[in-house]
Amino acid sequence: MSKTVTKFNLLILIMSDLSRHLFLIILYFLVVASALSVVVSAHKNRQLMIAHERLIQEKDSLDVEWRHLIIEQSSLTEHNRIERMVDEKLGMRRPTREDEVLLRVK
Repeated sequence: MSKTVTKFNLLILIMSDLSRHLFLIILYFLVVASALSVVVSAHKNRQLMIAHERLIQEKDSLDVEWRHLIIEQSSLTEHNRIERMVDEKLGMRRPTREDEVLLRVK
């Protein structure tokens, strides 16, 4: 019984195996790269949706504030309120017939 010992160089075996299945290895790395790009794009999409929701909330709050300011402006410019303030603070009143003077130009 004779035993033959064969030595295999591991590096040569790996390289020859890789060269035989090069197409599958490239496909494997392309699938991994594609999966990573899906994860990155999903994360960016979520970040953009969060920013979009934040902007919508800010728009709504500004819209409510604008409506309050319009109501305040309309209440501050009411004719009765202005007449009352003119009478109280400035002592002004509407002219009567006796206060009117007519001028005729010849």
